[in-house]
Amino acid sequence: MKKLLLAVPVLLALSSCLGLSADFQIHKNGSVKLAIEYRFPKTMENIGKLDGNERWQIIPAGRADWERTAARIDGMKLSSFSSRNDSKDIINKVTIDFTNTEALLKFLNPASGGKRALINSNGGSTVLKIIFTEPAKDINPDLLELMKQVSYGYKLKISFNAPNDSNITFTDGEGTLISPPETAEAVSKGKKVSFSIDTAELLSQKEGLGVELKW
Repeated sequence: MKKLLLAVPVLLALSSCLGLSADFQIHKNGSVKLAIEYRFPKTMENIGKLDGNERWQIIPAGRADWERTAARIDGMKLSSFSSRNDSKDIINKVTIDFTNTEALLKFLNPASGGKRALINSNGGSTVLKIIFTEPAKDINPDLLELMKQVSYGYKLKISFNAPNDSNITFTDGEGTLISPPETAEAVSKGKKVSFSIDTAELLSQKEGLGVELKW
């Protein structure tokens, strides 16, 4: 379960997050502002307290974790962090500033050898590719059903605001273009593009899932 939930590159440091929204503001000078909100059930925090670590969230992405990440990556700055609870979840919000896309890629590729995210520029256009889940053809059916139950009601929501009109297309976990998953909702063209998909549906994509943003 933990290994599969690590698939979202924005959450490589978050290990078990179930709900995520991320908004990328990409500027003409190459700088990027990334606003993230991620949530997980309070019950997961209670599990983490069983071993006596009451001070730490079970998902290792509190302010200190983000500060350590920013300190390791040149051009990355933690601008804000907040945490709150509602009736069901713990909800963390983070705003990060990157001075250039190279710093963004280092954040998105901490342990994947540059395979999960890359940027290419050619002929005046730029393409950002992000792989959210890699192929997982041998998922145990019982585990898959458990994943669906645990993640019911949670979504992955991603939006991009680029300097020029842009379009977004979907890929599998190997980067090959595919049709959007049936349950995904997408705004595929315009100054701001976006998509959302249920977390359970994302994890059910046996061939993996990624996106390409072109502007």
